[in-house]
Amino acid sequence: MRLDTVLEVQRKELALFFSSPIGYLFLAAYVGFSLFVFFWGSAFFARNIADVRPMFEQLPVLLIFLSAALTMRMWSEERRSGTLEFMITVPSTTFELVAGKFLACWSLLGIALLLTVPLPLTVAFIGDLDWGPVFAGYIAAMFLGASYISIGLFVSSKTSNQIVALLITCLIGGVLFGVGSAFALDLVSNTTAEIMRWLGTGSRFESITRGVIDFRDLYYYLSIAGIFLVFNVFALDSQGWATDGNEENHRRVQIVSGLCIANLVIANLWLGGINWMRWDLTEGNQYSISQATKSYLSQLREPLLIRGYFSEKTHPLLGPLVPQLQDLLREYELSADGSIRLELIDPAENPELEDEANTKYGILPVPFQVSDRYQASLVNSYFDVLLQYGDEYEVLGFRELIEIKVRGESELDVQLRNPEYDLTRTIKNIVYGFQGGDSVFTNISDPVVFTGYISADQKLPESLISLRQNFVSVLEELESDSKGNFSWELLDPEQDQGALAQSIAEDYGFQPMAASLFDQNRFYFYLTLSDGETVVQLPIPQMDDAESIRRGIEEGLKRYSEGLLKTVGLSIPIQGQTPQFPGQPPPPPGNQFADLRDSLSASFDVQSPQLETDRTNNLDILFVMDPESLDNKSVFGIDQFLMRGGTVVVSASAFKTVLTQDALTAMPRSTGLEGWLSHNGIEIDESLVLDPQNASFPLPVTRQAGAFSFQDYRMINYPFFIDVRDDQLNQNVGITSGLPQLTMAWASPIEIDEDKNIARSVTHLVRSTDEAWRSSVPDVMPQLQQDGIVSYAPDSDQASQTMAVLVEGRFDSYFDESPLGVEVDESLNTDDLAEGNEIDAAEPEKDSGTVTSVISRSPESARLIVIGSSDFVADQTIRMIGMPDGTIYANSIQMMANIVDWALEDESLLSIRGRGHFNRTLRPLASDEQKVWEYLNYGVALIGVAIVFGMSRYKRKSRQANISNWLGGES
Repeated sequence: MRLDTVLEVQRKELALFFSSPIGYLFLAAYVGFSLFVFFWGSAFFARNIADVRPMFEQLPVLLIFLSAALTMRMWSEERRSGTLEFMITVPSTTFELVAGKFLACWSLLGIALLLTVPLPLTVAFIGDLDWGPVFAGYIAAMFLGASYISIGLFVSSKTSNQIVALLITCLIGGVLFGVGSAFALDLVSNTTAEIMRWLGTGSRFESITRGVIDFRDLYYYLSIAGIFLVFNVFALDSQGWATDGNEENHRRVQIVSGLCIANLVIANLWLGGINWMRWDLTEGNQYSISQATKSYLSQLREPLLIRGYFSEKTHPLLGPLVPQLQDLLREYELSADGSIRLELIDPAENPELEDEANTKYGILPVPFQVSDRYQASLVNSYFDVLLQYGDEYEVLGFRELIEIKVRGESELDVQLRNPEYDLTRTIKNIVYGFQGGDSVFTNISDPVVFTGYISADQKLPESLISLRQNFVSVLEELESDSKGNFSWELLDPEQDQGALAQSIAEDYGFQPMAASLFDQNRFYFYLTLSDGETVVQLPIPQMDDAESIRRGIEEGLKRYSEGLLKTVGLSIPIQGQTPQFPGQPPPPPGNQFADLRDSLSASFDVQSPQLETDRTNNLDILFVMDPESLDNKSVFGIDQFLMRGGTVVVSASAFKTVLTQDALTAMPRSTGLEGWLSHNGIEIDESLVLDPQNASFPLPVTRQAGAFSFQDYRMINYPFFIDVRDDQLNQNVGITSGLPQLTMAWASPIEIDEDKNIARSVTHLVRSTDEAWRSSVPDVMPQLQQDGIVSYAPDSDQASQTMAVLVEGRFDSYFDESPLGVEVDESLNTDDLAEGNEIDAAEPEKDSGTVTSVISRSPESARLIVIGSSDFVADQTIRMIGMPDGTIYANSIQMMANIVDWALEDESLLSIRGRGHFNRTLRPLASDEQKVWEYLNYGVALIGVAIVFGMSRYKRKSRQANISNWLGGES
């Protein structure tokens, strides 16, 4: 094959194409249709997702008609005009002619696709676009177009009628597309659907446009192109054969053509068993097994069973997800190097396994309404994944695996939510749960030392003397069980003139204790664990029996474990409170955090702590959500948890927002933490932040229709719903770096006292834009003007506002004495006064049974995170934020889960938690801005077509000038 001949044929065909208006009309029609589908058909701005998926969704069908229109005249015109015989006799091979025409059509398709590039550029400007699926989509479009073009060229070579060529090409392309379409797949079982999906051009195209290029898909398109190009060459050659010609030569050509086609087909079957030739172009490799997953799989010490229950007949929207999930499960099996036993079953064909699933694992079929060509019916279908490790197991149903976006009144977009994260999180849970039944020392890698700072017996209250003796026996048992991973020592801080007492006061803030407030006897009874880096303080057990002592020490040892579920304390408002005084109306309902609790419970052991009792020693992290009027005992519990080196997360605003059917109000309120936060150098300002970059708010509007009234919802720009993205989210901290966007609802600005925090590390996590402002008397109820517009004008200085902050380092306690001990002593004094007894401060107090102590200083590991919003993660707020997009908003809950992983130094899942199909949203745009971007794309498209016209005209004139010069030179 001579390349120069092929290129000359290509240039000649391109010149003919652009020599008439048909070429430019073709380009304009294609680009116009793409823009119409993108902005109008899919309602791009209302859809509010930063991707170009709507443009690629229509390409498998659109390319059929475009390719047919491009190729219908390529050979038909030659046959009609009688030049086909002349072309066959020119000094060039038939394959060179076919290849030249093919490259010409393929180049035209490339030019048409190039004119749509401004669309993804637009999305990248106004949103966080993942370029991987875009590149993959264009590559898939070129390969799919090549297959359709080859079909069109072959059909064109068999007829002289262009219309017939157009129709037959569309028919063949339609069959190849339809065999893998959703309509056809709904009519067959999953097994048959898998084969049909393998044969369909559209189904393979959809796989590539996710952002994963599989060589098998590309080769499938190449094989179709190759087969029909061979047909094309053979059809042209056979037209020149005489009936009495060399039959042996003809037979040889037939055999060679048949072998070429057979090899192209067989190679598809051979490549079907190869699944490693794939490239994940998505940001973060969303469709590939991550290193985080591989690290958890490497921890498997015995086989992990993964069993997928998938029915042959299921809901049409779940059907396409079955092969995607099955492929991912197979990748888990390959990545585990034999540690995973994978079973994919249809329960209807395995009655014994179905009975086991129903009775043992609680897996039941879900009834779905489906319809076929003849009737509508209910189908009981399975879509579940069982993961079992030892005697621990967990089941993921379709509700845990999918996410839904409402695209219209009856149109739903259903996708796998984040299957790798869901599976890996579940594997982590059951593995850690299984290991939790072992000895606590099994999962501790570095030796841990127990140090008790305990005074001599003569200084201890009588109850603590027996407790000390029981401690010794328990510590000896633990040391013998630890196999060298645990040791202990008891030290008297008052020996050597109190040198140790001074040291622990400076390092840990340990001050002398007292049995009661007025007791003059002071002593030490502090219990700590240390692995050389982290010090954990243990509380004094409430009971002095060996079981309580051992349980308390093991709770502390779990802080050093690498394979156990972590415990999260979630303090939320109590619902259904009674009025403060009789006769008053009940207080308005507070925020509920069921979604947050459910999400955290999927990965952690979530408990509701009693802050007023200071029993938080078993917690790894403490969340204080929407606090209101906390008493001193609760504040003391929070303070002492921080003093023990824990991480405290406070989500609080200076205003309480109440939403009812009739009104939306914001009332100033006291959290009870103002003094404590101020002591630590943090202040929640008594105002709310407003930002012109904001999310929409569903405002109820009453519509009158005659004598009837209806309530509709209208989406309005709402400055109190602050849209935070890009650099406004700290990209250097794992808490926020993986978030694509965050909506802060009714947030108060946070002020940092630099003098008080000079020795601590301060990190601003979430900030507003520079155009934000504060309102100390916020009117949170949107007011519609006569023109239907809600307007908020800045009434204070505009500047970036901090709405979430992280402070790390050594903190000093807010308390000098424990309010728990004060309460007990006040109770005792009241009883004495009631009996007529006098109180003598110099008289030793009797043992009250309450040992009061205050840790006055925290270790360096203490962390305090303050978020200036009480509502941003509340159930009602999440639903309001997600309403405009037709989804359940999850970014705020993701941030809270990130905080837990970051605080507990288990950041492996951070890299995959943020994946999702609907969480990359567009930057908030006003209606005028949306129109500007839309019309700009129309204008750029016209300019693009004009540039192609200008370049073609310039080349044609240059060629004519060269010919004129050549002819002039000859004369």
